[in-house]
Amino acid sequence: MAKIVAVTACPTGIAHTYMAAESLKVGAEKLGHEIKVETMGSAGSENKLTDEDIAQADIVIIAADTNVNMERFAGKPIYMTSTGIAIKDGVAVIDEALKKATVTMEKEVAKIEEMKAQRSAQRSGVYKHLMTGVSHIIPIVVAGGLCIALSFAFGIHAAEEEGSLAAALMRIGGGAAFALMVPVLAGYIAYSIADRPGLTPGLIGGMLANQIGAGFLGGILAGFIAGYITLGLKKSIKLPKSLEGLMPVLVLPLLSSLATGLLMIYVIGTPVKGIMDWLTVSLNNMSTANAAILGLILGAMMAVDMGGPVNKAAYAFAVGLLGSNTFEPMAAVMAAGMTPPLGIALATFIAKNKFTKEEREAGKAAAVLGVSFITEGAIPFAAADPLRVIPSIIAGSAVTGALSMFFRCTLRAPHGGIFVLPIPNAVGNLGFYIIAIIAGTLVTAALVSALKPRKQ
Repeated sequence: MAKIVAVTACPTGIAHTYMAAESLKVGAEKLGHEIKVETMGSAGSENKLTDEDIAQADIVIIAADTNVNMERFAGKPIYMTSTGIAIKDGVAVIDEALKKATVTMEKEVAKIEEMKAQRSAQRSGVYKHLMTGVSHIIPIVVAGGLCIALSFAFGIHAAEEEGSLAAALMRIGGGAAFALMVPVLAGYIAYSIADRPGLTPGLIGGMLANQIGAGFLGGILAGFIAGYITLGLKKSIKLPKSLEGLMPVLVLPLLSSLATGLLMIYVIGTPVKGIMDWLTVSLNNMSTANAAILGLILGAMMAVDMGGPVNKAAYAFAVGLLGSNTFEPMAAVMAAGMTPPLGIALATFIAKNKFTKEEREAGKAAAVLGVSFITEGAIPFAAADPLRVIPSIIAGSAVTGALSMFFRCTLRAPHGGIFVLPIPNAVGNLGFYIIAIIAGTLVTAALVSALKPRKQ
């Protein structure tokens, strides 16, 4: 029996991180090994590995799609993989790790860290930076959206009464939380690019985007501008050693904030505001047919890679529009993100002879993930049978997204699954919204049940 320690991490730290950890635990149990997994999720590191754990371990597994500091593992056999591969087959990852894990010394660890940073920048720069910003605004938008929804529970116009609880909730949600959304988005995009020195100009650029009315598009541009300007200044400005301490606290924040701010005010802000105004008006005045087409596209995007770049792009688009009081795309995106695991869970129930006992048990977990709006619950099934499962879940999500937009359903909270549905006024056209989710779930379940062969 081998003693294994592992670390799992993904860019957003919400689903892939924990699903990879669970898959590795199940794999170790099946092979008769002992494992402890540290998850680096959105809530920080959990089940943290101690020095004693690492010292006693026979191998270290790093299943991560983002940077993990490996200095503490110097001298131990290390095997590196992605969360997606770990989720797909934990048994195979552990078996491979035991055969191929290589011992790394401190110098080699430093080289690996440098190579990982270079590969990461080449492979996923823009996406990685954008997702860093989005992952930091999700809790802000969820809290703000739910506060606004609770305010509406007292009546649509109850917040207009000064001093009332409804007005206080609206002030917390709309006046504070949503006001922070764009600055935090821009700040952490810049932070991802230029590390801590990028945070200040990013936050300032995002705040200016808010004030100008450039919305989330302006915030995204401000974040990238601030980040790359700061990075350029950091590389090009060389101060005497006696003055190097001024770089992170004075020189970089001042020069990058000035450059970013002036660009936002005089060059970028007004044109982007025009684009945002046009986008908002177009979405609000969209015909029913065009709305359904947009919903179909957004729905399909949510299912095509189940938490990957395409899924996150659709989600980021919908979240960004919340700040412009456009709530229909958010409803379509959340509903479409729920149907893949829900449809597969239903298929495991109605077509039991087409799934193994383990898959039927996994279907129960998929149902829980589905109602919680965690699309990644469908990944194990899609990985095992992609040619049949992926088209089925895309079709179901596309139907749900199209119906949600067709019925003009709205959603003020960007996460939470069915748990936000009982909140008064959180969802517009609630009855039709539930119908859209059920319809997509049935389409996915029917297609999966029809396409999959019987299990011998």
